[in-house]
Amino acid sequence: MNKQMAQYIQGNLTEIVSKWQEKMKDEKNERSFQLMPEELMNQTSQEFAELMISNLLESHQAYESRVNDFAEKVVRLGWSITFVTKAINHFAEIVYEDLTKEQIIHEGNLAAYIEEFSKWISPIRESTIQAYSKTWERTVSLQKIALQELSASLIPVFDKVSVMPLVGTIDTERAKLIMENLLEGVVKHRAEVVLLDITGVPVVDTMVAHHIIQAADAVRLVGAKCMLVGIRPEIAQTIVTLGINLNDFTTTSTLQRGVEQALAWTNRKIVEVED
Repeated sequence: MNKQMAQYIQGNLTEIVSKWQEKMKDEKNERSFQLMPEELMNQTSQEFAELMISNLLESHQAYESRVNDFAEKVVRLGWSITFVTKAINHFAEIVYEDLTKEQIIHEGNLAAYIEEFSKWISPIRESTIQAYSKTWERTVSLQKIALQELSASLIPVFDKVSVMPLVGTIDTERAKLIMENLLEGVVKHRAEVVLLDITGVPVVDTMVAHHIIQAADAVRLVGAKCMLVGIRPEIAQTIVTLGINLNDFTTTSTLQRGVEQALAWTNRKIVEVED
């Protein structure tokens, strides 16, 4: 039966893929497939169909290689794991309906084909989801590392004045990295004033504020001043509502104002020079 199913799919692949694409486009909550360029959609659909057939014909090793390659591709394309599951189910539904219409599946062999479909679809669903999960976890891990490296650097902007722009959510692990880079940067750049820019931090709760206060205290211990900049109105409201004490901080709403204050602390200022 495996070979008969595979031969039928191969012989009617264009029609099956076309029906499958229409079903996938009807998934209203998944815009990633609908917005794909036609050429990329056709290529991805072809690869998916070959993956489905490979489970019927190829060795386990060859099939696993296809699964891993396809999982990496759809993660990059933004497919959700739910969407991948639906893709497998829709493909099987189309093949079953077509085989029934062609009288290849009939009352006499219905039970046998149902069992065969289960043996075909269940392993492919499990292995695809497993490969997808591993790829997604690896992708998220790499993105997290990249974000940590990009968003925890102390940048000298003037002599004795440095800025650390913070981006994204600050958890305990990131707070530790921020602290290390901050103290190393203060010593390396001989900074007297450090501006912590939280413009890119979406939420400031009690835990985030605690980490920021710890960082500021550490900066003061190595002989520099610390200023908190980029406090948006909604962040200010949250800080007041939570009763977070930032009395030891100089705070400003923008980085520009923070730089002006930092220059004043170091007995300098920005002036316009006429030609």
